[in-house]
Amino acid sequence: MLEVEDFIRGAVEDIRTKIKGKAIIACSGGVDSMVSAALASKAIGDRLLAVYVDTGLMRKGETEEVRGMFEEMKISFKMIDASEEFFASLKGVADPEKKRKVIGELFIRVFEREAKEFGAEYLVQGTIAPDWIESGSTGKDTIKSHHNVGGLPKEMGMTLVEPLWDLYKEDVRQVARALGVRSSERQPFPGPGLSVRCLDEVTPENIAIVREACYVVEDELQNASKAKKMELPWQYFAALLPTRSTGVINDERMYGKTVVVRAVLTKDAITATPAHIPYEVLETISKRITNTLGDKVTRVVYDVTTKPPATIEWE
Repeated sequence: MLEVEDFIRGAVEDIRTKIKGKAIIACSGGVDSMVSAALASKAIGDRLLAVYVDTGLMRKGETEEVRGMFEEMKISFKMIDASEEFFASLKGVADPEKKRKVIGELFIRVFEREAKEFGAEYLVQGTIAPDWIESGSTGKDTIKSHHNVGGLPKEMGMTLVEPLWDLYKEDVRQVARALGVRSSERQPFPGPGLSVRCLDEVTPENIAIVREACYVVEDELQNASKAKKMELPWQYFAALLPTRSTGVINDERMYGKTVVVRAVLTKDAITATPAHIPYEVLETISKRITNTLGDKVTRVVYDVTTKPPATIEWE
């Protein structure tokens, strides 16, 4: 069992020992990166700059939510809109492993630019144990390359510092609660963002579809949980499939896209089971997605696969 206060003291001292000058930290707003930022801030104070990169692949309202977190934590931060760069780099990229590597390398190049401007030689990341386990760092097969591990370029101009390397998600949440980090209960969101929830071509139009679908799933399941209709899943989202199907809207034939809803229960993200969502909630989600997205989506399905054999995310 994790001794939280001992971990915090040890992590702060370790960061202080490793970082001799300035550092930047890649912050997405998720619990892993925000806990790492809180620890690094305690260790080196104003020698830390938190950098949030808006890749254009973020969830609805994400950028403003993250801005609020930084302001609450009183951490120096910088928000960067790099959406055009990311969409240009992902043009024509369909293979999920290549997506992760393209995104991982571009993240590092953006951070290198910011580090140079800030005068930093260190990059802090919120890497946790499942990231490097699934990326094949233990010598086992790569399940999928996490952008912050297997997606990193071989050469980069900064030294990595990863204070959460040995922790699992629930461990990180315990540390977040102790530090008062707002995102302690925030559900996981993949580093490559909505690109890995878009199994079709990664375009601004397709990302807009999956962003809205994800928002509907999150909103409806949170409402259902508050109404005590169901337990709130550990992770829940929508993905856009590269599959079209025939539909009927206003008595006219449509040939629209397919959205899949995914919701799972797990303790460590190593294994997972599908959440039991009441049919009425699923029906509401389906109607809201198809009504909101007009003639773009004609079919909504629910994924009931365990992990393994599936992973939690589709890519």
